[in-house]
Amino acid sequence: MNMARVQWPDNVRAGEVVKVRMLIQHPMDTGYLQDFTGKLVPRNVIRLLTCMLGDQEVFRVEPSSGISAQPFFEFYVRSTATAEFKMEWTDDKGAKGQHLQIFKVT
Repeated sequence: MNMARVQWPDNVRAGEVVKVRMLIQHPMDTGYLQDFTGKLVPRNVIRLLTCMLGDQEVFRVEPSSGISAQPFFEFYVRSTATAEFKMEWTDDKGAKGQHLQIFKVT
C-alpha cells in the first residue's frame, strides 16, 4: 500500500524555485471509523514524512488524524544540481514507506 507519486516541472534550471507536489496512498485511519460489524478501525496515520534532496532535508511534516486519506502535500524547492529526491514516511503501525526519484537540473 505504501505508494507515492511526486511531480515537479520537467525542465528545471539551476537555481530556479519549483513546486513539488506529492501524493501518498495511505488510509489515514483516525480511530473513530467503524467497520461493517461495528468494530472500531484502529488509528493508523502517517506520523512523520521527510523529504531529502541530495543530503539536505527540504521538507518535514508530522501529520495528525485531521489529514484526509491519500494525503497531498505541496512545497517549493530550489536546487543548483541534479540530485536524488528521497521521500520517507512512518505510520502508527510502524510501517515505513519510501519513494526515490532523480531531480534533474539542466
